[in-house]
Amino acid sequence: MAYDYDLIVIGAGSGGVRASRISAGHGARVAVIEESRPGGTCVIRGCVPKKLLMYGSAFSAEAEDAAGFGWQVSVDGHDWPALIDAKNRELDRLEGIYRSLLTNAGVDLVEGRGVITGPHEVAVGGRRLTAEQILVATGGWPQIPDVPGLAEHGITSNEALDLAVRPDRVLIYGGGYIAVEFASIFNGFGIDTHLVYRADMPLRGFDDDIRRESATALAGRGITLHPGCTLTGVVADGAGRRSVTLSDGTELVVDQVMAATGRRPNTSGLGLEAAGLAVGPRGEIPVDASSRSEVASIYAVGDVTDRVALTPVAIAEGHALADSLFGGRPRRVTHANIPSAVFTQPPIASVGLAEDEARSQYGEVTVFTSRFNAMKNTISGRSEKTFMKLIVETASDRVVGAHMLGPEAGEIMQGIGVAIIAGATKADFDATIGIHPTAAEEFVTMRTPRA
Repeated sequence: MAYDYDLIVIGAGSGGVRASRISAGHGARVAVIEESRPGGTCVIRGCVPKKLLMYGSAFSAEAEDAAGFGWQVSVDGHDWPALIDAKNRELDRLEGIYRSLLTNAGVDLVEGRGVITGPHEVAVGGRRLTAEQILVATGGWPQIPDVPGLAEHGITSNEALDLAVRPDRVLIYGGGYIAVEFASIFNGFGIDTHLVYRADMPLRGFDDDIRRESATALAGRGITLHPGCTLTGVVADGAGRRSVTLSDGTELVVDQVMAATGRRPNTSGLGLEAAGLAVGPRGEIPVDASSRSEVASIYAVGDVTDRVALTPVAIAEGHALADSLFGGRPRRVTHANIPSAVFTQPPIASVGLAEDEARSQYGEVTVFTSRFNAMKNTISGRSEKTFMKLIVETASDRVVGAHMLGPEAGEIMQGIGVAIIAGATKADFDATIGIHPTAAEEFVTMRTPRA
């Protein structure tokens, strides 16, 4: 059978665009279908705009710290609409780059909602396009928990990036990385911020020491934490505010309530059942190590698979798939030892295993930790601590986990990630000369195991 394309990609986010461009570079005929804006979650409504807001929110703390160094700095308010306009201009620029990347690669961009109508067919805008292979790269979408009034009166991370008016008081429901990042952003702009989560500590899935240090740092920055709580109801008060009730009986009146309790794979209405493809319990597309679904002609990469919801992972999966299908170089992406960062203030970064995971996997491990005042804080007067942790498999001396909370954690952890991927031992870390004076040198100067 003659197909219109060799590959149709549904979703022009980071993973879909990378798969499209590389496939076209290998000579494949490729179309990408996108119902919104090229760039996807990361560029348009995720990590890029979120980090831009984070940069903006950090200046208040910088102004506070400057006084200790002799600067006479005053902060006379903040122009919230100007920030949102600047952010939007940057997103427009990036969207243009994504469009150019597709055009220059020879990929056809088809704008509209793609719906799968068969193993080799996708309908979009009254057209029916066929391809030998179909790739689903539609990402994830915020979920709103079933709390009375929350869906009607709350926002998600999508809307939080585009608020036309700066709120004075915000409640964020959730304890994951999106929740704590937005809590840091709002707090940095001087907004009275409340963080509500059902666990005893935020950031489930991270190393427990990092979770404890994070809670201390968030509270130290002025965020009000409500651990062990859930939302029981949200009511509009008629004056543009929301009255929120917590499970411990606390009642709060805020300007915005943000649901940040997780994201789900964005597969609703894609027509997967028409191709004979059943999704998993969270709506995810189950795939094998080669990103192939149970339908041989349909693949999926990125958040829609519910494997590892990180943009660089989606990009790597998309690239590997293109090489495998059209480049004559079959390969797979490993999901072990993926470095990641949480852009709170101060930021968090990790690579490898948490301590409990390492003990479960290896049995005996040796743990090194360091908690200290960052050099800048000794003069600024900020009491915030930097925390670092190395986890070593005792038998082999190999470093199997590294974790940090403190300034530039993400930048530092990228290099540590290379070492761990390469199989570096604690002796290798010890033999490395530190760069002085930096916080990063602490990773190569920790000598005494934790008791």
